[in-house]
Amino acid sequence: MKVYLSVDMEGVTGLTDPEEMHAGKRGYERGCELMTGDANAAVAGAFDAGAETVLVNDAHGSTKNLRIDLLDPRASLIRGPGKAQRMAQGLDGSFQAAGFVGYHARAGVPHGVLNHTWMGKEIQNVYLNGAICGETRLVAACAGFHGVPVVLVTGDEAVGDEARELLGDVETVAVKRGIDKFSAELLPPSVAQARICEAMRRGLNRLSDFTPYRVEAPFTLGVEWNSTAIAAAVALVPGVKTVGTRHTEFTTDDFGQIMALFGIFATIGGQISCGSGPYG
Repeated sequence: MKVYLSVDMEGVTGLTDPEEMHAGKRGYERGCELMTGDANAAVAGAFDAGAETVLVNDAHGSTKNLRIDLLDPRASLIRGPGKAQRMAQGLDGSFQAAGFVGYHARAGVPHGVLNHTWMGKEIQNVYLNGAICGETRLVAACAGFHGVPVVLVTGDEAVGDEARELLGDVETVAVKRGIDKFSAELLPPSVAQARICEAMRRGLNRLSDFTPYRVEAPFTLGVEWNSTAIAAAVALVPGVKTVGTRHTEFTTDDFGQIMALFGIFATIGGQISCGSGPYG
């Protein structure tokens, strides 16, 4: 059995401060250790359930956060920028199951710790085929495109609610309960990671209960930006059209293009929001 893990950071055990997720900022090194601890817990649960291969994808920011020297040696890691499929890099139809570790609620969700969708400041909302979409839905749809079911989602209580509404009886682990966007009631790492391990084991042991989350093609990605400047700039990408002063859309039959487009969007949006792009 092959298991795929996409590991983000905002939903990792113990983390509430954006500085803990950015290289060079206060608490970042400890944040990377906690992120790796949560990933290792899911890896251990997968092997306990009979997995033969576990592939871990660092899905946060620079994608250079997970500590390879601390990673469970039975797993392998995809790390570093330039990944065309971003949060789903390496995921294909050869896997029997996927798990999302350290995920967070979509933008605007009350009590969602560090809630956002893909980009923290630049994006107001994301839509997939007209329905509002967070990162859980986006990556689950990519997994479903490849025929792979999602069996586990870990993060705060809000992303667990989002995942169950979307995926049904998926295994979820709430490692923290949001008070506000930057504050939460936390579980100790030893407790949270034991729960992650057990939930992954439990999910894979009932793998036949899960079906892939499928969105019907064609796929239309809508993005409501926080800036008219960013919307105008990304609309220069071939295939992207403007449907409002801050709203763009892109339609394709290949979900891989949806994932790749977000990488382009992040590059353009980040440049403009920093004031260094053509619309700065």
